[in-house]
Amino acid sequence: MTDLLLIATLGFLGSFGHCLGMCGPLTVAFSLSNPGQSPTETSWPAKLRFNLLLNLGRILSYGLVGLCIGTIGSVLIAGGQLAGIGSGLRQGLAIVTGLLLIWFGLHQIQPTWLPKLPLLHPTLGKLHDRLNHLMFRLANISPIFLGLLWGLMPCGFLYAAQIKAAETGNPQLGAVTMMAFGIGTLPMMLGVGSSTTFLSRDRRSQLFRLGGWVTLAIGILTLTRNSDMVDYTGHSALGLLALTLIARPIAKLWSGPLQYRRALGVGAFILSIAHIAHTVSHTFEWNFTAWQFLLPSQQWGFLSGVMATVLLTPPAFTSFDQMVKALGNHWRTLHLLSIPAFLLVAVHALLLGSSYLGALTLSPNHWGRVVGLGLIVIGVMATRSRYSWKLVGQEKRYVKAKQSLIYQQRDRQPPCCND
Repeated sequence: MTDLLLIATLGFLGSFGHCLGMCGPLTVAFSLSNPGQSPTETSWPAKLRFNLLLNLGRILSYGLVGLCIGTIGSVLIAGGQLAGIGSGLRQGLAIVTGLLLIWFGLHQIQPTWLPKLPLLHPTLGKLHDRLNHLMFRLANISPIFLGLLWGLMPCGFLYAAQIKAAETGNPQLGAVTMMAFGIGTLPMMLGVGSSTTFLSRDRRSQLFRLGGWVTLAIGILTLTRNSDMVDYTGHSALGLLALTLIARPIAKLWSGPLQYRRALGVGAFILSIAHIAHTVSHTFEWNFTAWQFLLPSQQWGFLSGVMATVLLTPPAFTSFDQMVKALGNHWRTLHLLSIPAFLLVAVHALLLGSSYLGALTLSPNHWGRVVGLGLIVIGVMATRSRYSWKLVGQEKRYVKAKQSLIYQQRDRQPPCCND
């Protein structure tokens, strides 16, 4: 119920900015296209009825989309080991969903902090235009049918609700989630012809950014569900941090990680905070005296994790343009803290992780994971070393720290989270 209220709140607050600017003109145009009636001939009740039916169709369309998305989610998590709230796939979906929602929220709060996600294929822009043109041609038909088409138009603001609908893994909940979002946008869409005059542009912008905080809250709640998320958030943080560290050296082979390196680094920090929250609330149950019952190796592992998070904090909070300019030459030195942080995270996982040496009983599988994690750490550090590339005769493909600026300017992405 809390999630539905947050989704509806997101729709309501976001409608003052995005929906008003993108869909407001459509609403006015549809109202003026009301068959057989001009703006002066149409009574206020008739306009209200037309817009109610129009938005009812839009919300029903959202519900149908949510039903389809939820059905796909239910198929993916049905059967075998993928079933159940603790399944690996479900937890993975929760992590991806939470991170995407946090990304959307931060971008909505301050667009310059993070780049837009490339979720829309270029052809969908043409699809948007085609549907827009079709709706104006069909403006004389039932407003409900018109609203059904309207709800199918690609819209970046809908992604937060659609991602949440997919994460439910249930057709009914997926439909209800999308409809809750649509209901949240209803007041603005109904009153777009009158109430907008009472809200200044600055006020609408403030409400839209407030919606970003709601999106951020939904993402955080998605990441903080149950005790099974402890290992998932920890491994995800380790993976994102590793990708952040190798983004610059491999830029000639794969420029994608460098383009979104800032988001990867900040994502690793967010997941590390979520990992700590899970550990404290579910493993220790807020009983810090349990520390003394840990084995010495586990205590060292716990301290390594805390130290890693402390080292990641300065890079995470300085991963935007203003701090790059303010810190100057000291910025790169500060972000090199990500390297010892990565090593400490690996030590934390090895000594405390239940999949590694932190298990009470060690099996060959545990030792295999220890070796695997060790090889990953060695691989990351070797990838960052120019000597390693020279050793295999690929030095020309290695991207130096000074060269990374060229790739960042080419992709129009500000530098981030360590060179």
